[in-house]
Amino acid sequence: MIESGKVKALIDPFISGNPLCHTDPAELTGISHVFVTHGHGDHVGDTRQIAKANNSMIVTVFELAEMLAKEGFTVNSMHIGGRSSFEFGSVKMTPALHGGGVFNGEFFVSGGNPCGFLIDINGKKVYHAGDTGLTMDMQLLADENVDVALVPIGGKYTMDIADAVRSIGFIKPKLVIPMHYNTFPVIEADPEEFKKKVIGTEVKIMSVGESFEI
Repeated sequence: MIESGKVKALIDPFISGNPLCHTDPAELTGISHVFVTHGHGDHVGDTRQIAKANNSMIVTVFELAEMLAKEGFTVNSMHIGGRSSFEFGSVKMTPALHGGGVFNGEFFVSGGNPCGFLIDINGKKVYHAGDTGLTMDMQLLADENVDVALVPIGGKYTMDIADAVRSIGFIKPKLVIPMHYNTFPVIEADPEEFKKKVIGTEVKIMSVGESFEI
C-alpha cells in the first residue's frame, strides 16, 4: 500500500490465500487505486473485491483492463512505455520479463504483457518491478532518480538474489525493498543476504503489516 495525500493505492493485492498475510480485504477502506502488474492469480488477488467495495480505479495493462472493464470496473488501461497523468502525478508502465496469462477456470487466456510501474506520486518516485527477470532495460531507470524500488528476489519465476543485486546497480534507487520471496517454498530466499550484497543503496527489509515514511 502507498499513501500520499488523498491517494491510497495498492499494488498486486494478493491477500486471501496468502499464507503470510492475515489482513481481511474487507478492512481495507478508502482505496483510491489498485495497480495490477499481470494477470496471474497471486497478483490480481483480491483486486475485484477491493475495487468494488471502494470504487477504486484499476490501473493495468490494456488486455487485462479490458476484461475488468467488461465486468463493470473503472479502469485506466496502459501499455509498456506509456505514461498517464493522474491527480497525484504520473504513472509510467515499464517492461517485465514474465507471463501474463489469466486462468479462466479451465485454461489460460491472454492477459497482455506483464509490467512494472514507475509511480511519480506527489514528488516521490516509486518503482515496482512486478514479476520479472533481470533486464538491461532497467538501466534506463537510473535517469529517473527513483526514491524507492521494490524488486523480486525469490528466484524460480523471477530474479534471484544475485540478479536482483545486479538490477540495483542498473536502477540506482535511493532505497530498495526486496519482495516476492518466502510466500511459498519454491521462492524461499534470505533478504539479509540480499541486503549484505547491495552496495551504495539503502535496503529496507519489511515485515508483513509494517510501514515507513519517506
